[in-house]
Amino acid sequence: DYKDLFNSLEESIGAYTHGALEGFDEADVAGLLTDRLKKGAERLEETREAVKALCEPVLRPRNEEDYIRYFCGDPTVATDLKETEGRRIAFYQAVAAYARAYANLANEMPEAGFSALEISEIKAELHHYENARQVVKLAACDYVDLKTYEPAMRHLFDSYIRAQDSEAVVEFGELGLLELVVQNGADGLSGLPGGIGRRPAAMAETIENNVRRVILDESPVNPRYFERMSELLDALIVQRREAAISYKEYLEKIRDLAAKVIQPGGTDGGYPPTLDTSAKRALYDNLGSDENLAILVDAVVKAHKKDGWAGHRMKERELASVVRQRIEGYGVDLGLLMELLKNQEDYR
Repeated sequence: DYKDLFNSLEESIGAYTHGALEGFDEADVAGLLTDRLKKGAERLEETREAVKALCEPVLRPRNEEDYIRYFCGDPTVATDLKETEGRRIAFYQAVAAYARAYANLANEMPEAGFSALEISEIKAELHHYENARQVVKLAACDYVDLKTYEPAMRHLFDSYIRAQDSEAVVEFGELGLLELVVQNGADGLSGLPGGIGRRPAAMAETIENNVRRVILDESPVNPRYFERMSELLDALIVQRREAAISYKEYLEKIRDLAAKVIQPGGTDGGYPPTLDTSAKRALYDNLGSDENLAILVDAVVKAHKKDGWAGHRMKERELASVVRQRIEGYGVDLGLLMELLKNQEDYR
């Protein structure tokens, strides 16, 4: 131990390693001991150039809308969000690596050979890319939405993980972005990262991409319903881009659409009262809006399904055989119906 540790550390390491490499030729030990600041500076430049290369195709002036369009694609094209996923992940990782490389040298930039002007440029540049990263994550719905965790997981967090009080950056509370839009409309968007809420075009594309992501994720549960939601979203995007409606009117319509996406049927129901579960509603939507048939299939599945049937070939065949007998004459595609049944949480 040293009372004056930091002043003595270099001398101590020198004394400790003195003679440690005696007997080796210089060529044998070349590269074993390297200059930390030199390596750190090289790493910073490498990560900086990597981020610049990834962002080179982004259209200038490279504001929020430009980054959203390049890394999320066109919200009118349903496949764009998925196809640009690899591009986004590379961007997230590159910016994170750049930030780590800077943090390793932040207090020693002059000693690492950077001028005052270069230090200022790097700080501003990193802030710009970090902001863009936040904006793209939000626009692509790649952020972690804690409200979606199962209650048991939330209980685990609350019971066993402690942390200091955090500073509120965005007042999401228990709401995800779409829930925030549905409950608060434009008034709840002013605090979003990167000032997105103050830029109508960026805010519009962010909401549209989030709606699109939910539609794609939930489509297997109710294909027909979310196909209609996708068509409504496409029409609304066209209206916004052609300035056929005002931004205020657009926000009201996207708010209504988001409500229908996160809660099929809307808060007032929208379905016959007998269809009181999401599974019955999915059957109703995908069986020609036949209320009686939806109720029949629901009852048959609940009466004859075996534990762990979905994914078990023999159990699936047994259930399919019963369902086929009960729906004979209705003109239903059994294969599509069985896929629909397997995606229902109520039947697992």
